[in-house]
Amino acid sequence: MSKQVKTEAEVIAMAAAELKVHADCPDGMVISVIPDGDSWEFRAKADAATVAKPGYPECVAMLVQIGDHLSKQYDVEG
Repeated sequence: MSKQVKTEAEVIAMAAAELKVHADCPDGMVISVIPDGDSWEFRAKADAATVAKPGYPECVAMLVQIGDHLSKQYDVEG
């Protein structure tokens, strides 16, 4: 069974929507998609002030979990 193909923008929007529902993330976190062999994963980037805010580590951990399940459902065109 092949996976549905989405753009990077589509999977990032899906992740951002899930983060909004499940975590109280500080503003300023930038999500990107990184190829990983035949799959892909999310990366979070932020400035030092954002990284220091409460909740940031939890948001990154949640982003990893979201990426794990989305990468099983979708390929990213690239």
